[in-house]
Amino acid sequence: MAREARKSLLWLQSGGCGGCTLSLFCAEGPDLVTALDSIGIDLLWHPSMSEDSGASALAVMEEVIAGRRHLDIFCLEGAVMTGPNGSGRFHMMGGSGKPMMWWIGELARAADHVVAVGSCAAFGGITAANGNATGARGLVFDGRAEGGFLGSGFSARAGTDVINVAGCPTHPGWVIEALSQIASGHWDNTAADGFGRPRAYADHLVHHGCPRNEYYEFKASAEQPSDLGCMMEHLGCKGTQAHADCNTRPWNGAGSCLKGGYACINCTAPGFEEPGHAFASTPKFAGIPVGLPADMPKAWFVALASLSKAATPKRLRENAVSHRQVVPPSDRGLTKK
Repeated sequence: MAREARKSLLWLQSGGCGGCTLSLFCAEGPDLVTALDSIGIDLLWHPSMSEDSGASALAVMEEVIAGRRHLDIFCLEGAVMTGPNGSGRFHMMGGSGKPMMWWIGELARAADHVVAVGSCAAFGGITAANGNATGARGLVFDGRAEGGFLGSGFSARAGTDVINVAGCPTHPGWVIEALSQIASGHWDNTAADGFGRPRAYADHLVHHGCPRNEYYEFKASAEQPSDLGCMMEHLGCKGTQAHADCNTRPWNGAGSCLKGGYACINCTAPGFEEPGHAFASTPKFAGIPVGLPADMPKAWFVALASLSKAATPKRLRENAVSHRQVVPPSDRGLTKK
């Protein structure tokens, strides 16, 4: 790609753990550096990838804010810390004397496109949990409500809304794919869902491709975390409600939460951090899980669940409550000699 056609990217980390950057470093096929170069993106600054620090890093940001350097893409990782009392002084930018939220606002207004990387930057996420004493907010969402730090009417210089690549952490493929769409000129607001998440992954459900789908079909449920069965009924799995493609686009080429034996906690959704119950338990009303699969009427679910359980093969019923396969699939065409 011609150098003049390449896009510039500046990345800040605010209130969060840095886990989305760590996940992004695990990109493969190609690796992160190769991916950014191949899609035509040059890094102006990233806290973990750039040599500039201190005054020299601040100088890069000041040039962007002053309009002396063009910024195509501004990425924020972590929630905007607005406390105490809207001052932002809980989180200061080192060496600048100004709150991080001031830099975030100025850079967002200077960029052609703004990307919130991770659920903290998108909605507040883990950083906003437990009373939110720090005033953590997403860029344009405060939990499920519109009107985060930048306000619900914010648009970047190119006329696009904030792109919320939600996840805790994000899949490296989600981030690179969104950046690729921007760099190639194929991003517009129709490419995002109602929460600003790229449809490339948000129009899927974690349930798609789940390795436990056969157990789900027959409602053969796990009773403890080490069991092989479906974790929806008892162990809090929200894969049938969660918008992401974790099981059809494996992490690090091989895994996902469910493949690792962990229930999906719907980390791409606003408010996932405070579900109102333990992550590893399923709340129920009259024995029926409160969080039903997406698009599934309650009456249908109850009827289908009853039929499925009645038809559960012995193999699935026994394997579901075991930590390993104890009954293998049979072969009807096998003739024992």
